[in-house]
Amino acid sequence: MKMFIDPPAIYLHRDAVDFRKSIDGLAALVKSEKSARKRMRYLALLHFTEGHSRTAIAKMLKVSRTSVNAWVAHYLTHGISGLDDKPNPGRPAQLSVKQLENLKEFVQRQSLSDSGGRLMAKDVSLFIQSEFGVTFKQANIYRLLHQLGLSWITTRSRHPKQSKDVQDAFKKLPVVNDP
Repeated sequence: MKMFIDPPAIYLHRDAVDFRKSIDGLAALVKSEKSARKRMRYLALLHFTEGHSRTAIAKMLKVSRTSVNAWVAHYLTHGISGLDDKPNPGRPAQLSVKQLENLKEFVQRQSLSDSGGRLMAKDVSLFIQSEFGVTFKQANIYRLLHQLGLSWITTRSRHPKQSKDVQDAFKKLPVVNDP
């Protein structure tokens, strides 16, 4: 009768992971990583590869054991890339790309008009509300224009009766006080 049976090797990772080789690599990653969150994950893995229990690692790093379990599981299933931050999509944009292009064209068209290029956030807000049916606060109008690559430097207004010919003629007049 056989009392002791050799269990088959069980790995959670697709390939066997040699932790002795990865300890030096993880130590280098911990030292070079700039993100504190990622550095904490690397540090947890370094302790795990050194043989510490997940509970001990959680106590050392002052994080929950559930977090340590998740980090180790991600590492074992996806490798080192499993510890990267997941993208946070955030709130969806209120204006589509085409609407943003229309807005940029409107602002550029208004800035080059003959009546003067002075355009205020209130004017842009009214345009957005009338064209797209979306309301923005004044601070968000400035942020939106900055995103479009537009600066809030106003051009000097032109008088409607301004004439280039009259200006050129004035420049040619002789100065009376010249010696």
